[in-house]
Order: sequence, then C-alpha cells, then structure tokens
Amino acid sequence: MNNSTRLAALQQASLWSFALRFYALPDVEAAFLRLQDEEGVDVCEVLFHSWLFIHGLEANPQALAIERRERARWQRDITAVLRQLRQALKHEALTAGADSGVTELRNTIKKAELLAERENLQRWQAWGQWHQQATRLLPDKARSTQMLAEWLKLSATCSHFDTPCSSENITLPAIQNPWVTIASRLDPLIRAR
Repeated sequence: MNNSTRLAALQQASLWSFALRFYALPDVEAAFLRLQDEEGVDVCEVLFHSWLFIHGLEANPQALAIERRERARWQRDITAVLRQLRQALKHEALTAGADSGVTELRNTIKKAELLAERENLQRWQAWGQWHQQATRLLPDKARSTQMLAEWLKLSATCSHFDTPCSSENITLPAIQNPWVTIASRLDPLIRAR
C-alpha cells in the first residue's frame, strides 16, 4: 500500500471513531488513565500515533514537534481546566446525590471535557491528513508487542525520534505497564499493509 492510499484510508476512518472503539477494548481505558495520571502523557496524542500506526504511517518528528506544542496548549488551557473542575466536584457530587444540582453541573462539565477531547482529536486528524509533511511510511520497526510499546512511547513522549529518549520499564508485563497493554490491543487492529 503506498502513501497516498494510506492517506486516503485515513480520510475514511476518523480518529474519533477509532478512539471510541479502541478506548472500549479491555484494559485500554485503565492503561490510558494511568499514563495520563502517573506520567502526564497526552492520551489524545497516543491515540493519534496509534491511529497512524494501524494505517502503516507515523508522524514526521520535525513536523510533529510544532503541532505537539499547539495540541499541548489546547490540552493545558481547555481540556485540563475542564478535567480539574470535574474532579473538584467529584466528592461534593457524591455527597449531594444523583439528583443534585452539583451532580448535574459535574455531568455537564464531563460532557464538555469529552467535547474538548474530541475537538483535539479532530485537530490531530486534520493535521495528519492535510499537513504536507505530517506523516511518512512507518518503517518496519514494530515487529512485536514489546517493540510496538517502545515505539509508541517514544513517538508520544520524545520531541525527536532521533534524540535518545528513555524507554525504561517497557519490559514489564502488560498488567504492570500501560504501554504494553495499549500495544497488545493495537496488534489485532493493524490493517493489511
């Protein structure tokens, strides 16, 4: 499959739809929340790299560095603010009960947070599809779940793939390592290349 065919496939398979299906797989939500809460990883960016991966593509590191700053700004200024508000109301909503105004407010903020995540994913998708140098063919690097986990972590956390970057603890079993869990769930989704 050549690069233009892969890009055409991206246009037919939205990142949002992929994210909803992927997030619903066993253990994926827990793995993403662990990465987000413990390592400060941007789940939307990991989903973006995963989506590209199943289509045989990867982000071009130089172009990615620029877009990553804009997406990080969105996450920091919009999504994280909504998440903090939702989390701040959690205890009060539980105490007040399901029919309280606080619970309704928290649920509304939760919906807004989800909309912010969807908007961010749509912006990642648009960048990946339309930026002239956003993507390139994926070299045959990820031959095993372990290698895929390492590639995914480096893709989502390093500013440049050519720069040495830490991939410690990648060899832990999937139950202990969220990167391995995510990689193991991606394996069956890989499109024929």
